[in-house]
Amino acid sequence: MNATGSWELQTQIDSSRKFSLISDDALLDLVQSQTFKYFWDFGHPVSGLARERNTSGDLVTSGGSGFGIMAIVTAVDRRFITRAQGLQRLRTITTFLKNTAQTFHGAFPHWLNGVTGAVIPFSTKDNGADLVETSFLVQGLLTARQYFSLADADEQTLRADINTICNRVEWDWFRNGGQNVLYWHWSPDYNWDMNLPIRGWNECLITYVLGASSPTHPINASVYAGWKAGGNFLNGNTYFGFPLPLGPAQGGPLFFSHYSFMGIKPANLTDANANYLTQTTNHAKINYTYCRSNPRDYYGYSDSVWGLTASDIKNGYTASSPTNDKGFIAPTAAIASLPFTPAESMAALKFYYYVLGDKLWKSYGFVDAFSLHDLWFADSFLAIDQGPIIVMIENHRSGLLWNLFTSCPEVKTGMRTLGFSAPYL
Repeated sequence: MNATGSWELQTQIDSSRKFSLISDDALLDLVQSQTFKYFWDFGHPVSGLARERNTSGDLVTSGGSGFGIMAIVTAVDRRFITRAQGLQRLRTITTFLKNTAQTFHGAFPHWLNGVTGAVIPFSTKDNGADLVETSFLVQGLLTARQYFSLADADEQTLRADINTICNRVEWDWFRNGGQNVLYWHWSPDYNWDMNLPIRGWNECLITYVLGASSPTHPINASVYAGWKAGGNFLNGNTYFGFPLPLGPAQGGPLFFSHYSFMGIKPANLTDANANYLTQTTNHAKINYTYCRSNPRDYYGYSDSVWGLTASDIKNGYTASSPTNDKGFIAPTAAIASLPFTPAESMAALKFYYYVLGDKLWKSYGFVDAFSLHDLWFADSFLAIDQGPIIVMIENHRSGLLWNLFTSCPEVKTGMRTLGFSAPYL
């Protein structure tokens, strides 16, 4: 964007506005409601769960469904759908999860068949429990439980079913023989062969928070020490003038600051290692400043075209970051950072909609990724990228999902157990 407030692109991309100018609030409403259609109109017809992507057929995703559940709560609160409609869909989802979906020591696989509930292997040995995907699902379920708090029978049943599903997860069993760390995967055929301890800093903080929050199978602070034992946990360096308490060099992909913090409210949240609002905000500012400075000279990167995270790219998929930059921008990266970088994220959202909207804006919101350097635009939508757009816009606007998730009594207890301090605890 130039000094006059207009955009200049000197390539074959048409830089004119594709849609009429509307207020910022109306634009946020539009982005949330259109993106919500991915989870509502395209939700699986039997299970109600979220398909992995727009070409997935009966393949549904547990973590993306957790994000979709949070999107349903948002849609009810924004009146995109009625409370009764949202409740009915959530009853379909929870009934399927409780009675049909295959679980392993209470944990769900990454992928499920949306009709039969049977596991669909993510890879050969990843054909059982995925504790991280399970944590994203439980985060969404607990958020919905707090929202649907009325005394009528249907909402009571929903809450009871959510408690049953969540309390079956044997978080402590995933210590793999009692080690002081959680393990990501377990297979009924290959046991612990994936051999991936969950160590930070990455998207998995929520897994430890929920493990400590479990009323039935809790972990203690000594297990949480395993999370902090990762080589990328402490940082302490400064990038582009922004100190980064935790994580890999230059912060890593932006989903590190999205997935766990869809429910966990970072404002005034501290522990012995970090102020988590500083962590999430500076992570986003580093990502933005890296793209704006554009050290690899990719055409199109600017203060209005930024955001590196996991997404589809041309002929593949990658977790883009300043240290793994292939030249592809994912709209979810900047938009889901709205709570942390409101001005920078809103500028990107407006550019994606008004200037690139003929290429990016489709039936389920923004497509997954694009490159102005290669003139490539995805035709895909992914649950794990669409969900954070809706939820983090809402957290920016009202704090709804943050307030609901952190109102869970067991979450308060769990976070205190792990040494966190915040006004809501």
